[in-house]
Amino acid sequence: MINLENQKVNHLAIIMDGNRRYAKKHFWIPWKGHDEGAETVNKLIDWCCELGIKELSLYALSTENLKRDKKEVDKLLELMKKWFSRFKEDKRMHEYRIKVRFIGDRALLPKDIQAIMNEIEEDSNEYDNLKINFCIAYGGRLELMHALNKLKRENIPITESNITKALWLSSEPDLVLRTGNVIRTSNFLPWQTTYSEWIFLEKLWPEFTQEDLISCLNEFEQRKRNFGK
Repeated sequence: MINLENQKVNHLAIIMDGNRRYAKKHFWIPWKGHDEGAETVNKLIDWCCELGIKELSLYALSTENLKRDKKEVDKLLELMKKWFSRFKEDKRMHEYRIKVRFIGDRALLPKDIQAIMNEIEEDSNEYDNLKINFCIAYGGRLELMHALNKLKRENIPITESNITKALWLSSEPDLVLRTGNVIRTSNFLPWQTTYSEWIFLEKLWPEFTQEDLISCLNEFEQRKRNFGK
């Protein structure tokens, strides 16, 4: 079992892949898989608080996802609105002192979802126990382009440090998990994960359990991080 006192994963990032395949596996409509995936996120928040993880970055909706079939995108956005509306009233945000940020180009999203995002960020701004970054309407190349354009616009030198500061998310994950039995990074935090450890799991996201999380944290503890040296 993992030794929580020596927990090395402060920042965990997850590509939550496999919701549609989970629905297909059960002969459901695609968005039913997204419903099940959202329930796994609910559980994950509790697990992270129990395990002492300080920051969690979740790839919830990519810019590429927004190019899917309109009916599915509309259902995804409807689910997102419903889930975040519930989360806004979730007592855990205050009990666990969860600080929430939304990472991505929110201008690509409907105004009502943007309003809920703004409210959640404002309500949780002073909290500092667990930080959750929901990457929504997010693409790594888009983020880098925004950062470089910002530096150019403000006449700031293009240095590694300045690029990092100009990104939507400046912190770097210790560990990245991807469910869904796919080995690729899919434009997720390319700058921030340069020296992150990666684990790819066969399980689809709705099948992910606390035992899977603990197993991944245990594997991370056995690895030696070289940071390119």
